[in-house]
Amino acid sequence: MAGFFSRLKERFSGAGSDILHQAEEEGYVELGTDIHPESGAKITVRPFVIEDFESIKSILDSLREGHTIALINIKPLKDKDLVELKRAINKLKKTCDAIEGDIAGFGDNWIAAVPSYARIYRHKPKEEPRKEGSAEAAEYD
Repeated sequence: MAGFFSRLKERFSGAGSDILHQAEEEGYVELGTDIHPESGAKITVRPFVIEDFESIKSILDSLREGHTIALINIKPLKDKDLVELKRAINKLKKTCDAIEGDIAGFGDNWIAAVPSYARIYRHKPKEEPRKEGSAEAAEYD
């Protein structure tokens, strides 16, 4: 145990080395326990509404911070202007790619965008089993 503290003291030699020396003599090291709620340790699931192209700025900022899972309602912009909606979704996709996150639509009016530590589950449709006597089965045999 003393060897560990010696190596630690060598690495951090300087102003704090006398603290490590004292801890080595006493046989313990006191670690800081100050935890601030704003330290970013929690994940926020936050709803957003896209009413125009400019409203994606707050979504992009939240995603770049890396502590937000965005649930985005696209219905207002979808009803207003499809060209602007496509532009907004492309911007969201590019940002998700840049932060190595993921983005997917669910339902007709919602999009989920997540940071790099999360992935969105995508349901894969089951393949229908081929029938032995069907024309499709004969093509592949």
